[in-house]
Amino acid sequence: MRPPVPVPTLSRRAKLVIGAIAVLLVLFTVVGTLTNVYVDYLWFDETGFTEVFWTELQTRAMLFAVAGVATGGLTALAMYLAYRFRPAFRPMSLEQQNLERYRQSLEPRRGLVLTAIAVVLGLFAGFTAQANWETWLSFRNSTDFNRVDPQFGIDVSFFVFDYPFYRLLLGFGFAIAILALIGSLLTHYVFGGLRLQTPGQKLTAAARVQLSVLVGVFVALKSVAYWLDRYGLVYSNRGDVFTGASYTDVNALLVSKTILVWIAGVCAIAFFANIVVRNFLLPAMALVLLLVTSLVIGVAYPAIVQQFVVKPSANEREAPFIERAIESTREAYDLGEIDYVEYAQETTGDQVDPEAALAQVRQETETIENARLLDPNVLADTFTARQQIRNVYGFPDKLDIDRYTIDGETRDYVVAVRELNSAGLSDNQATWINRHTVYTHGNGFVAAPANEVVAGQEGGEPKFTVRDLPTRGTIDVDQSRIYYGELIQDAGQDVYSVVGAPAGAAPREFDLPEGSSDEGQINNTYDGEGGVSIGSFFRQLTFAIYYRERNFILSSAVNDASKVLYVRDPRERVEKAAPFLEVDGDPYPAVVDGRITWILDGYTTSDSYPYAEQMQLGEAAADALTGTGTTALPDETFNYIRNSVKATVDAYDGTVNLYAWDDDDPVLKTFMKAFPGTVQPRSDMTDELVSHVRYPEDLFKVQRDILTRYHVDDPQDFYNINDRWQVPDDPTQGGQADAQPPYYILAQRPGDDGATFQLTSALNAFNRQNLSAFVSASSDPESYGQLQVLRLPGNTPFRGPQQVQQSFNTNDEVAQDLNLFRGADSQPVFGNLLTLPIGTDGLLYVQPLYVEGTGENSFPLLRKVLVNYGDRVGYADTLGEALDQVFGDGAGASATDSDATGDGDAEPTPPTTTPPPPPAGGGTAPAPGLDAAVAEMNAVLGRLADAQRSGDFAAQGQALADLQRAVEAYQQAQAAAGGGG
Repeated sequence: MRPPVPVPTLSRRAKLVIGAIAVLLVLFTVVGTLTNVYVDYLWFDETGFTEVFWTELQTRAMLFAVAGVATGGLTALAMYLAYRFRPAFRPMSLEQQNLERYRQSLEPRRGLVLTAIAVVLGLFAGFTAQANWETWLSFRNSTDFNRVDPQFGIDVSFFVFDYPFYRLLLGFGFAIAILALIGSLLTHYVFGGLRLQTPGQKLTAAARVQLSVLVGVFVALKSVAYWLDRYGLVYSNRGDVFTGASYTDVNALLVSKTILVWIAGVCAIAFFANIVVRNFLLPAMALVLLLVTSLVIGVAYPAIVQQFVVKPSANEREAPFIERAIESTREAYDLGEIDYVEYAQETTGDQVDPEAALAQVRQETETIENARLLDPNVLADTFTARQQIRNVYGFPDKLDIDRYTIDGETRDYVVAVRELNSAGLSDNQATWINRHTVYTHGNGFVAAPANEVVAGQEGGEPKFTVRDLPTRGTIDVDQSRIYYGELIQDAGQDVYSVVGAPAGAAPREFDLPEGSSDEGQINNTYDGEGGVSIGSFFRQLTFAIYYRERNFILSSAVNDASKVLYVRDPRERVEKAAPFLEVDGDPYPAVVDGRITWILDGYTTSDSYPYAEQMQLGEAAADALTGTGTTALPDETFNYIRNSVKATVDAYDGTVNLYAWDDDDPVLKTFMKAFPGTVQPRSDMTDELVSHVRYPEDLFKVQRDILTRYHVDDPQDFYNINDRWQVPDDPTQGGQADAQPPYYILAQRPGDDGATFQLTSALNAFNRQNLSAFVSASSDPESYGQLQVLRLPGNTPFRGPQQVQQSFNTNDEVAQDLNLFRGADSQPVFGNLLTLPIGTDGLLYVQPLYVEGTGENSFPLLRKVLVNYGDRVGYADTLGEALDQVFGDGAGASATDSDATGDGDAEPTPPTTTPPPPPAGGGTAPAPGLDAAVAEMNAVLGRLADAQRSGDFAAQGQALADLQRAVEAYQQAQAAAGGGG
């Protein structure tokens, strides 16, 4: 017998070093964690959402403790019992001799080893469990849907709220049983209770009892799992084209799962009986029976039914189950009530009856009048060039569309706020003092009517009706400072600001530029309610640790009156205040009661709605503007969604308000129970706020995708993919296969008395470029959320967006201009291709064409407008002229841009045309001086156009001055010619 190998020991100094390092690591971890939690608490306390903070923290802590203690404790208990009942005598075979040194190493440290195993397993289990806090709160506060599952006859709430929690419990049960079994096996083996190579008895009585119990528990849990699997059939994908229990699932697998429940139960009893019987033959036979049965009736039998019963006549066998899927999917995605309109039934292809079409256009005065020419996805550079004012300000890449009623007239506007652009700070502006205490906020609201431009020789700029600093225009803004916005971040990280100053101290925050000098500025001191006070040394030290920034303690800019503004992105604030919501990726600013307010849409979602098709949230919300996989929404599985909450964030003080927009949503009701007082009733929304609410884009994109398949009522048509639609590719992206984004328009829907603000999208036939349908969602307060689908006749080839874009590109006049615009100093930019229903028989396509210079500071200018109706294409400087080309003279009279000549409150612009030629026949020939003046005006207008395309402001100013002199010379020459006559 070999002597045991001694266990190496550490020196006293090594133990002290290791202990000190361990203490420091724990200290830094604890301090960092507590600092993060405390800073979080301060934010929730400042915003008034401490109920969310404490509820989430307590729930996470409870789940962590329960799961950690259960997993680590029960595993350690099983190992302790295995050690406690180890055999006193172990035959010293070669196997046992090899194990002796391990026993000698573990024996003096068994308590420490057991504790370490329990702690490690408990930590892993606790961290896993605490991440499921929403599952527990949903189960604890579940609300009935008052809708019964068609297969099992129980309320849908069981599947949405209860079933996921039961599955979570079952998963932890299996984990504990397996860990306890593994731990017991290892302990018994090391200490002689299990002897694999020793002749004679392999297990001691204690080992047999313990292992039988643990295996019996595992098999009993398997019996419960088979029972839950029965309900899990409502999520089956066996039906290929639909989700939910199929013919095979109901008629073969459901029965098999029920049988397996009883077999697994008998198998578990057999293992428990082994405690008394003391023979593994019976449980072994039961276990083999369970395995064979699960393969035969759980796998083979359903496969046979699927292959030989269902597949030969699947359209008939699956029909009742497809009906369930259609109904449930529509309900899950809030598509239960849609107004289907059979549209353009009298139209024959692309052939246009000019007289009938002209009559339709003249009747649709509101749609034509509000046709949008400004594309918010193109004009960010134009807004920046004309309204940035200083480099510290900026506008987002994607502007927003909203509507305002001014002087009794409702119009849609391209809107944006002049935010602080943290990424735009340069040189000395980027020092800590400037970055965090001087440049703290943006300033101003900017708006331009979406259907107008400032007329010009070479195209037009937006006609800013709200503009400049201080903000002036047709919309009254009482508080224009922007302390909370989308651009106040750097590299995706929140940029904090330290604001506030003692009474009488000089303001330090840059507020407004003053005068014509780049150096002049007016400063301001923040006096809003937002921010966390850091007047005490303890708070300053806390934020110094949190941001790893010593200036919180050392800088004179931090004083007793200081506050820190952080988590300043509106979307992040709402997500933090309401962690149970998914927030739409497009917050938009609105002026409500004189204050700039960010409006956001919050969704409640679930991935457990029975029979509903599952999707990936981020993928479903992607389009040509967001790019694939780059949406703000997480790319997680879901199959139920509601726009249940409208949220607002005040741009000045950061106040977050949540309003229950869909107070019938059971998921929202459930979380309102869990977080009482967090969500305010819808009645608390002011009328002015409601007037700016929009139907959300991300929800609309999800719904239109579902609608392409689930608008079909007949199960066999659904199975055969008859009359399926698809979202068209965006025609402005040069052939890239990205979905066309939906567009907000102000238009008159068929059957409505007037124009309403709505979100719209065209839908093509499946794998074809022909148009099949046009869907719109109303944002009007009186009809909000009403979905209307115009269904086009399936036997008539209406042009889809790609085909219309092709007809534009191949038009001789358009192609000639595109080649001209694609020069060394300019490039054409197609704006959004809008689809506008006209009357009851036709769809009008309208697309702006911009020209942008290639210079560093260039920006797009509206140059042309393209129109398509049937087989006719219009192409002109204005929408009115393009409509006249398509429908005949007078058709474009109602277009707003048909007589646009600028605005007294907008930037001065040059005349739109050259002076008229002399009258034909009998007129007096112009004097030579008049010809020279006209030639000079044309030359100056050409230089002005070049300067506008390249973004050269100095050249523009010089050209405008030259133009003024040329106009005066023309007027003098005209007067002289008239006098001589």
